[in-house]
Amino acid sequence: MHPHPFFLTRRQCLLAGAGLSLLRAGPAAAATLPMPASLPDALAAALKKGSPLVVMVSLVGCPFCTIARDHYLAPMQGQSGLSIVQIDMRNRDMVKDFNGASQSQDQLIRSWGIKVAPTVLFFGRGGVEVAERLVGGYIPDFYGAYLDDRLRTARAAVTS
Repeated sequence: MHPHPFFLTRRQCLLAGAGLSLLRAGPAAAATLPMPASLPDALAAALKKGSPLVVMVSLVGCPFCTIARDHYLAPMQGQSGLSIVQIDMRNRDMVKDFNGASQSQDQLIRSWGIKVAPTVLFFGRGGVEVAERLVGGYIPDFYGAYLDDRLRTARAAVTS
């Protein structure tokens, strides 16, 4: 221990400098995904591009939802043009479901039996799920691999 109480090691100085530079940069802008008014319309647009419709079920304030959206889904949408929409638990905004009925986003999520956020669903023709749901945050190191695997399955189902 150094006799002076304000002595910082080189490592501590570097870490402090890195922290200050992050503070100056400000918080990263949160990614957004569109919230559909009509799932059949969103699905038709996705299928026209030869893609499944990916639906992220989220919950306001959910840190795992933020990671899934900001680090995986939004970049995929931007880079590959994948059709991805977001529906929120506890949201009372109306959306047209695959049967043509209007219901709140919250009601729709409950009708799908979803209880965990984030949940990512993959829809093909007729509003049928074409890949296994991706439920929860999983381990961040593997989330991308799980997502890629389900997207491969969904794309194959849509293009066959």
